[in-house]
Amino acid sequence: MSSKRFPTGQGPSQRQLRVGELIRRTISDVLNRAEIHDPDLNAMSITVGEVSCSPDLKVATVYVMPLMGSVPVEEAIKALARNKGELRRRIGAELTLKYAPDLRFRPDETFDRLDETRRLFSDPTVQRDLTTPDEDEG
Repeated sequence: MSSKRFPTGQGPSQRQLRVGELIRRTISDVLNRAEIHDPDLNAMSITVGEVSCSPDLKVATVYVMPLMGSVPVEEAIKALARNKGELRRRIGAELTLKYAPDLRFRPDETFDRLDETRRLFSDPTVQRDLTTPDEDEG
């Protein structure tokens, strides 16, 4: 088997990143324009933070978060999962891929990690280390 077919641990390929971004934009546009025929989904404001694709581009994991905590994230994911067939069809129509990827929705935990990072940077010990010049630089 060719070693170029599946990357070995060096992260996503440029194609995976590009396709993921195109899928993210497509889903965001569809949700923004309320083109899905589901009143529950159209009533939600959902942010699509990131889309990561499998190496063969057949599975796309979509990381979502409701805006301003308007609805529980689990409820938003259930609404998106109910309508994933229509979302998948829209992606297939917009993008020129051999297969429209299967969509899997997950909560976007980026904001939680950002809060944790801010908390760590505000820790007095870390602040002391950041403001004290290194002895090696003198």
